[in-house]
Order: sequence, then C-alpha cells, then structure tokens
Amino acid sequence: MKKLFIGIGITLRWLWKLLSMGSRIMSTLFFLLMIAFILTLFIKPRVKVPEGAALIISPAGNIVETKTAINPIARFVNEIGGIQVPEETRLQDILDTINAGARDKRIKIMLLSLSKMNRAGINQLRAIGHSIENFKKTGKLVIAADDRYNQSQYYLASFADTIYMNPMGAVGLRGFGVFRLYMKELLDRFAVNFHVFKVGSYKSALEPFTRNEMSAEAKEENRLWLSNLWKIYCKDIAEHRSLTPEKINSLINEMPDYLRRSGGNAGRMALDTGLIDGLKTNQEIEDELIRRVGRSDDDKTFKQIQFTDYLTTITPSFVGQGSEKNRIGLIVAEGAIVSGEKITGQIDSTALCRKIRHVREDKKMKALVLRIDSGGGSAFASEQIRQELLLVKKSGKPVVVSMGSMAASGAYWISADADRIIASPVTLTGSIGIFGFLPTFEKSLAKIGIFSDGTGTTSMAGAGNPLRPLSPALQDTIQQGVEEGYSRFLSIVAQGRNMPTAEVEQLAQGRVWDGATALKLGLIDKLGDLNDAIREAAGLAGVSDYAVEYVQPDISTAQQFLRKLANRGAVFLERHHLVSSGNPVRQAIKQQLDFSLLTTDPAHIYALCPIPRSGN
Repeated sequence: MKKLFIGIGITLRWLWKLLSMGSRIMSTLFFLLMIAFILTLFIKPRVKVPEGAALIISPAGNIVETKTAINPIARFVNEIGGIQVPEETRLQDILDTINAGARDKRIKIMLLSLSKMNRAGINQLRAIGHSIENFKKTGKLVIAADDRYNQSQYYLASFADTIYMNPMGAVGLRGFGVFRLYMKELLDRFAVNFHVFKVGSYKSALEPFTRNEMSAEAKEENRLWLSNLWKIYCKDIAEHRSLTPEKINSLINEMPDYLRRSGGNAGRMALDTGLIDGLKTNQEIEDELIRRVGRSDDDKTFKQIQFTDYLTTITPSFVGQGSEKNRIGLIVAEGAIVSGEKITGQIDSTALCRKIRHVREDKKMKALVLRIDSGGGSAFASEQIRQELLLVKKSGKPVVVSMGSMAASGAYWISADADRIIASPVTLTGSIGIFGFLPTFEKSLAKIGIFSDGTGTTSMAGAGNPLRPLSPALQDTIQQGVEEGYSRFLSIVAQGRNMPTAEVEQLAQGRVWDGATALKLGLIDKLGDLNDAIREAAGLAGVSDYAVEYVQPDISTAQQFLRKLANRGAVFLERHHLVSSGNPVRQAIKQQLDFSLLTTDPAHIYALCPIPRSGN
C-alpha cells in the first residue's frame, strides 16, 4: 500500500511539473507575441516598389466602409480556438491604392485577383470599377485572372481589359434574389408567442417569424428593386464585354443549352459566349505576366507589388492634410443602429453622437459629411442621432449624407433632415416604416409544466416579462407607440424633404426603393459617390480651400497606442495568413437573424430593413 501511495505521489508530481512547464511555455509564447506586435509599431519594413511592376489588387473578405475594431490578441486567440473572424477590406483603401497606382510611373499594369473577395455592395463595386476605368485612361493595362468568378467578382473583373480564367473554372452568373428563412411553424412547435406591432403593408422585417413564406406585398416590393439593380448590373457588364443585357439574361435562363453547345465545359462556354478572353492555368498566367513586366529580383515570379504592401507607401485619403483653417468632417456609420451599446460592428448611437458633436464644436470644421451604410435599427437611437445632426445644422454648418449600399428605415430617419442626400443608383433606401416585437414563452413553459404567477400593485406590474402572457394593456401601449412613431417618421420626412405628408405616406408603408427611383420620387437630391458628397458639402459651406478629415472620438494616449497596435496587429495577422474568412453558411444564417438580437430599444420599437446587400 505504501508503494502505491508513493507511485501516485510521483505521478502527481510529474503531472504538476508538466502543467507548470506548459503554463510557462504558453506565457512565454504570449509574451513573445505581444513583443512582436509592439515591434510592428516602431519597425516598419521598407516596401520597395519595383520599376515597371504589376499592382495586384486582391481584396480579402467583405468590402466595408470602415473596418471592425477587433483587438489583435483576441483575434488571434479566437482563431486558435476555432472562432473564425471574418476578414475585411476597407473600400477607401482599395480606391486610394488604384488611384495612386494610376499616377505612379513605377506601376505598369494592374492585376485583379478577386478569389478571396466575399460580400460587397454593388455601389462599392461600381466605385472600384470607376477607379479602374481612370487607371485605364492613363494607358495602363488591367488584367483579371482567377480560377473562377462569382457574380460580385465577375462584375468587378468586367472592368478589366482582359479576363482570364482557369480551364476548369466557371462564371457563376445567377441573377439577384432575396430568399429568407421562415420559421413560424418552428415557433408554433415550441409554442412561442411572437407579438408583432407594425404600420405599413411593406414592412416585412418580421415575416420570417410570423409566416412560412414571403408575403405577396414583400415579393412585389423586392421584385421592383431587384429588377432595377439587375438591369444596371447587366448594362454595365454588357458595355464592358461588348455584349447586350439580353444576351446576359439568355446565358443564364438558357444555360443548359449554351453549356451543351460547349460540350458541357463551363469554362469553354464562358469563352465561347464572350464572358472571358482566355482560358489559362496559373502557370500560363504567370508566364504572361513575366512577359509583360519581367521577372522579380529573386527570379521566382513576375515583378509585382501587393495591394496591402503598396498601401503602406501612399498617403491615405481624408486624413486632414492641407489647409489648417477649413475642414470638412467625414463620419462613417456602418451597421445596425443600436441604442448606446458598445457592440462591435454596429452603429453605437452614443459614440456617433459624440463624433457629430465634435464637428459642431470644432471651429475648424465647416461642414459634416455623414457616410452611412445601414439598414436601420432602434427607432430611439435613430432619433437621438437625428437630433444631434439638427444641432449641427442649427450651428450654421451644412450636413450632407452620402448613402452607401443601403441607407434604409432608421438610416433614412437619420438622413431625412440633411441639407443634401446623395446616393448611388444602386443604393437601397426608403423603407419608411417601423415595427415592434416582443416574444413571450408562457406556452412553451406550460408544455413542460412550468407556470408563472404572482401579484402586483397595478395592472401593468410584471408587464413585458417574456415568461408571462402579454397583457392587452401592454399590447395596446406598444401598438400606439408604433403608430405614433410611424406618424413621427412621416412628419420628419415631410419636413426634411419639403413634401406633403400625404405624398410621403404614398412612398412609405415600409417600402424599399433603389437610388435611381428614390431620386425620381424626391427622397434623395442627387446621384453620386462620397467625393460628390464632399464637394457638395464644401459648396454649401462656401469653402474652396479645405481638407477632409475622418472624425474620430476623443481618446487617451494609451487608447491611441492600443488602437495603433490593433491596426498593425491585424495587418500582421492577415499578411501571415493567421486569420481566415468565416463559415459562409454561418454568415448567411447570421445575416438573416442578426436583427433579432437588437433588443436595445427601450420601447421595443424598430425602424429596420434586414435585406441582403448583394448576392454572389
């Protein structure tokens, strides 16, 4: 027995030593990782741009207006733990790189490598495409080369002079559509009472919880804007590829026939129909690029400079350089609108109001441009932001809204009072309508023998408890709040757009409009991009000598250091392929259900339009 205890003691002692050693190793690795990140702050590797090089534009992940701030350590730990962090590429970084490359005599050609690009709004792709066209005007060649192309990737590739694809590849043109998951039957099975309060025939945000299929009104609405966006998509590609929109639609609708004529080979079909210019393997593409620009110094490939590396050699846009007197403040707001919550990737009303207030109080700021890409969110948070914008106008500084891929519902609530609203033809906007929702689970609990009971001092005591039935009084209260909120929304738009309320109501009912139609209806002022909005703001402010500056919240020196560390760390991780794009299935489900998490509105009232930005 004594020997047994001695053996157990020795075993435990060695286990403790192993655990201690493992802990020390992990601590050392963590420390070394921190040192590596910190060194990136002070040691900038010298990037050399070869003479006559190919500039490789290879956006990774989603194209965004502003990157999600993620702590690099947390990012690294998440990846190790299998929690994938979606990659992102900032739109303005792509535009700056292409525009600088057009002026750079060291850059001979541009290579579009789009295989890692995920979600992107059509207006974002058009903005990149216009920069590519300006690049081509300098006489420089643009080549697109990839194994295969989805719809977003092919649209951007169509701006190139030449499109190559792997012989085993395919061009995945399918058309635009909106398909959502409907779960009324599932909720019924679990006896969940999903209480809905809304105004507007087209406010279909909650249909997935109340129906098993899309309503006729939602189909009518979606079909209109989908058709308008698809026409623009086909028209642009047709012009670039010397085709017709009718031909593109024929290729999709009669794909089996076209494929049969090409012997069942999708790559050959794309070549035969003029979608691409050549079928080449990766080695053949590399050989052609070597022929065009020459070999790299190490003789391993062609002379090239990667997008992320080239970006470090140029001065980014909107950093406030130039005039010391006049500034145009630029604020980017992207994501769902939430009420004062610090939620990563969302529009925090408190933080956004703080930025807007900074523009109002800074004497050097002569105007504000709000770049917004959002489907809305909390009605209360939207009103908070609108009130802050009104104070900027009251101070005598013009406010111009530049709409991104989407500025609908709560985002339009925010925009309506702006001095000017500028959007892309393919921006989704409008959706003037609100709703309320509150699920209760009393029937679900009853199924397993659990019941809620008690007493209170008033008829409203315990109201809103999701484990109890929703009282008629509270239902009436929320519905009245929704109806009042809708009337308020109509009034805000009528006043801001100088339109009769009755006319606004005809355009409202929660209906979504594309930018080109919104212009005809008077919901926006002009079609254009961010630069057009900036010029408009400068004109309204009466300034010609000005600099544009991204407005950032006031932060301490320590916070600035950590932010810089996070930005450098993210670049480090992406460059060394230590991060990867998220699971596409998980992302698709998340896009469908994200809005159900926005429970920050104090009255449970939302102005939200949960529509996918674009389809691949």
